[in-house]
Amino acid sequence: MSHAKNARALAVELLVRIEEAGGYTNLLLDKTLAETDLSPADKRLCTQIVYGVTERRLTLAHIVAERTKKPPEPVIRCILYAGLYQLLWCDRIPDSAAVNESVRLCGAFRKKSAGGFVNAVLRGFLRDGKRYALPGDPLEAMQVQYSAPAALIQRLIAEHGEAEAKAFLEDSLLPPPLTVRLNTTRATADDLAPFGAKACPQAEGAYVLEAADAVHSEAFKKGLFHVQDLAPQICCALLGARPGETVLDVCAAPGGKSFTIAERMEDRGHVYAFDLYPQRVGLIRDGAQRLGLTCIRADVQDATQHRDDMPLADRILCDVPCSGFGVIRRKPEIKYTPLDQAAALPEIQYQILETAAQYLRPGGTLVYATCTVLRAENEDVVARFLASHLDFSLAPLTERGQTAGQMTFLPQHHGSDGFFAARLVRAAKEG
Repeated sequence: MSHAKNARALAVELLVRIEEAGGYTNLLLDKTLAETDLSPADKRLCTQIVYGVTERRLTLAHIVAERTKKPPEPVIRCILYAGLYQLLWCDRIPDSAAVNESVRLCGAFRKKSAGGFVNAVLRGFLRDGKRYALPGDPLEAMQVQYSAPAALIQRLIAEHGEAEAKAFLEDSLLPPPLTVRLNTTRATADDLAPFGAKACPQAEGAYVLEAADAVHSEAFKKGLFHVQDLAPQICCALLGARPGETVLDVCAAPGGKSFTIAERMEDRGHVYAFDLYPQRVGLIRDGAQRLGLTCIRADVQDATQHRDDMPLADRILCDVPCSGFGVIRRKPEIKYTPLDQAAALPEIQYQILETAAQYLRPGGTLVYATCTVLRAENEDVVARFLASHLDFSLAPLTERGQTAGQMTFLPQHHGSDGFFAARLVRAAKEG
């Protein structure tokens, strides 16, 4: 299927491809939009529809199932999903435009005979006041309301309680903030003022920007800030790296954490940033160059494999590969991943943690972190590690000792993506 030039047609084309082949929505969308000559406004509309439909897929599927006798074929289903999404959640799009453009899409995709069917479904939904009934079963109702699979809902409730699970899922349907880290080696908060910057109290140098186009600004090109969610910024704060120290970031790409650590160290000392893939190591080097950070050394390294020539570190950040359920507000397709696909991750995470720990000097600090909220990848990995490494112990997350040594951070409380962090210290050698 060739790339259509209409924003809605391109959105439907992408939705069909995502449904058939899977993959990350953001990667496919970025690549496709870069190859089109759509206007900025049309690119925004296409993006909104693709993300919105992906985010609300189970809700939209429920509405379509309510109003059709048999499941429509993939293209027609995606046209209906896009139309319903516009009717329900795109306030600036007139209802008539959402319906008429959806009918036109049937012709654009050589499905003209389905135009009457699409028209009837969408106009019937409008006549009924855009209402849809939730299932009577509480779990099924949550599945439709939050567009999340039942298995994930049950797991969240089991591990965090029903109230927190609902709040987490509700937050996942809201637009995530644009959070950045100020490059304190060459900029001050005043440099972010034109973008409507608001400081985040949880991490020094973290700001939420009102202006979504800040990433295209001269300030960004000059390396005055980099885009980074509050979660990794808090992790870097917990690490507590100081100027002149040696720090390892063992799963570093695309580099945001290494940049923040280097800035907190005033670009003095050594930050070794590693990743498995050369292309992603290139992203770290490019970012460090834009930000003017000279203390970062990026290299290819498998974090599960021990390396004899690794320097002994004062501090190590292990932000390990994970299931990603904490970032579903940014990557909504993750929530539809079957939970059993994450079953092998704790073993890999443990191997990375155990390997990294060997590079930590006595008395040093290691932060283990994930961007998931599942216990098997978080507390369980830390407990296993501590049970077999008696020279390590949990240290309070704050210097004043107000918080236990590990914690799951939830968006509804912290404004960050969902993530987990544990602060581990290695005993100093006696004598």
